[in-house]
Amino acid sequence: MEESHFLKTIFLEQNFKKEDLELIISQYQRLEFSKNDYLIKADTTANYYYFVESGFVRSYVIDLEGNDISTKFFSHSDIVIDWHSYFLKTKCREHIQAVTNCVVWKISFDNFMKLFSIEAFREIGRTRLVNNYFELKTHSISIIADAAKDRYLNLLKAKPDIVQNVPLKQLATYLGITDTSLSRIRKEIAESK
Repeated sequence: MEESHFLKTIFLEQNFKKEDLELIISQYQRLEFSKNDYLIKADTTANYYYFVESGFVRSYVIDLEGNDISTKFFSHSDIVIDWHSYFLKTKCREHIQAVTNCVVWKISFDNFMKLFSIEAFREIGRTRLVNNYFELKTHSISIIADAAKDRYLNLLKAKPDIVQNVPLKQLATYLGITDTSLSRIRKEIAESK
């Protein structure tokens, strides 16, 4: 077992019995991905999920016109998962790719299921699932109901590290705008300061 201080920040020691925490941490494996490596490819089944220790990851789809559209970004302590594929064993519709070099901790579905008998582990998983749903719902509504500048400002406020470390074109597709529009918005904001 490779010991990780990082995993102990995810699974806070005060929430677990010592032996449960040791079992949980022993089920994760540390991996490094280089920029542009795939954690999960579309049309495959997700057999792992990952916690991001360092670096940036994104999910994206290819639309009907062949455009690469970012659907989500992941950074420190985020869970990188295709929920539908991981739990229902269906094919992924998105690619999940490293935006930068990154360090992650992965767990297989089988090892995850071994841990499901631990109540605190289940609760953390449930909370993350619910938070992920709320984030997705908020983003979906924002794409429809908010002005592009407001979408950018909200992302900047919620996840400044993403805005500072992800290529402009990827950010723009996530926000539902062109990279030219995003450049103009960023210029307007800089000039108003």
